[in-house]
Amino acid sequence: MKNVLVVYYSQSGQLKEIAKNISEPLLADPDINVVFHQIEMEKPFPFPWNKELFFDAFPESFLQIPAKLKPVPQKIMEMKYDLVLFHYQVWFLSPSIPINSFLKSPEAKILLNNTPVVTISGSRNMWYLAQEKIKVLLKQNNALLKGNIALVDRAGNLISVITIVEWMFSGKKEKHLGIFPLPGVSQKDIDDSVKFGHTIISALNQNNFDTLQDKLLLQDAVRVSPYLVAVDKKGNFIFSKWASFIIKRTEKRKKLLKIFVIYLVLAIWVISPIVYILHVLTYPFKINKNKKAVKYYKGVESA
Repeated sequence: MKNVLVVYYSQSGQLKEIAKNISEPLLADPDINVVFHQIEMEKPFPFPWNKELFFDAFPESFLQIPAKLKPVPQKIMEMKYDLVLFHYQVWFLSPSIPINSFLKSPEAKILLNNTPVVTISGSRNMWYLAQEKIKVLLKQNNALLKGNIALVDRAGNLISVITIVEWMFSGKKEKHLGIFPLPGVSQKDIDDSVKFGHTIISALNQNNFDTLQDKLLLQDAVRVSPYLVAVDKKGNFIFSKWASFIIKRTEKRKKLLKIFVIYLVLAIWVISPIVYILHVLTYPFKINKNKKAVKYYKGVESA
């Protein structure tokens, strides 16, 4: 009997549905015992969000400062797992606070120690640097990263900003104004994610995860945009300055966060298009560099 642990945190239910679909083939196998663990905060984050609380989560999210979690049930802790399917979402270019908190917990050290892991993210579009941070945390827990699946909102960058923000603040996954596409990972991609489960179960039954990522890539598990990688890197650099500055000035936190929001709006709607134009103009001179970036972020190796 193989034991598989499925870990996830979900507010809207999107990542929970993805976790369920990918696990479907494993659940159908009588020789595999699938255990689900939903990460829960001692003080839950709201959904839908209000704007003040949403942006107030920025410094701790980006700086990966953990918060208190509800304990992992003892019956989950008592088992040894052959594989962990680890689902996460991205907040402010970093793994979400619940995800960071779990990966920095004593329970994670026990559950992930010397255990194969497949990471599965559901995000707007920029997950590249968040995955690098996940790699570091997995390594600290002596986990063995064997696969990665990155499901994203396929709408254009600026369009997805509008739709995701509306979803986060309204709690309703619907077409904004009746004309915008649905926010988040498309239902088709969610439904089709069951295909990854079949590939994972094959590797699990063979006790061989060495070629798993290559097989997942053949199923379009990861798409890499050199432009978004560049934006992600620039965003991380700037966010690091903002987050460090705000976290040290408790008495001015609210005022600084309001200024940060103004900056963020300008960055998205003014700076981002300029970066895209520069990316297009310089692309012919960075072909080899971009190819290396695409290959790296499609893989599971660390830099």
